[in-house]
Amino acid sequence: LAKLASNAMLAQRISSINSLSVLCEKTGANIDELSKAIGMDHRIGPHFLKASVGFGGSCFQKDILNLVYLCKYYGLDEVADYWHQVVKINDYQKDRFAQKIIVHFGGDLTRKTIVILGWAFKSNTNDSRESAAIYVAEKLFAKGATLKIYDPMVTKISILNDIQFYWKEIPDSIEVQNRIHIKMSPEDACEKVDAIAILTGWEAFKTKNFNYDRFQSKIFDGRGIIKEAINIYTLGK
Repeated sequence: LAKLASNAMLAQRISSINSLSVLCEKTGANIDELSKAIGMDHRIGPHFLKASVGFGGSCFQKDILNLVYLCKYYGLDEVADYWHQVVKINDYQKDRFAQKIIVHFGGDLTRKTIVILGWAFKSNTNDSRESAAIYVAEKLFAKGATLKIYDPMVTKISILNDIQFYWKEIPDSIEVQNRIHIKMSPEDACEKVDAIAILTGWEAFKTKNFNYDRFQSKIFDGRGIIKEAINIYTLGK
């Protein structure tokens, strides 16, 4: 129970700051400034207060849903609903990010090429279970996009297996061949694309290591790691 509760609390913290990123966009506030102010409160602290496209991995969602199950088992429906909302906010953030890209192109991504930078659920791992990239890519693909995908640690086989396992509508082999391209470098991936979507906060993707402006593509930063770029949307800003 302690492990379930700990992971649930961490996930709730991520979802809370992600929910505030929506309000920041509506009011013209900056989520980084808000997070810094919240983190200065010693009762809260600065950890897990960075807005993003959402949490993934094998622990958070599974443990939250197990906690929801336990609460329902003991008749604590209100408590169960509260913790279930953390998962819903996480799904909402992933969907909201994908919709930002879709709306930018007028709702139809046919003949649009979008690069997904990052497939792992977080940086410095090859673990892609429940990663935000899987679900964002699925929504973009369903709207007609051709996808280029690059991750420095997740293999091509793992990416294709994730598509087969997680996507609701599994594309046939011809669609995969024609519209999903796994690239071996970020430079190659970003060439001749209509948009760049950053889904994992790899160090190599930060602007001190990578010049995005030379590609002249709209950037959608789902991890808040880009400090300098001309044509960019960042969650919570």
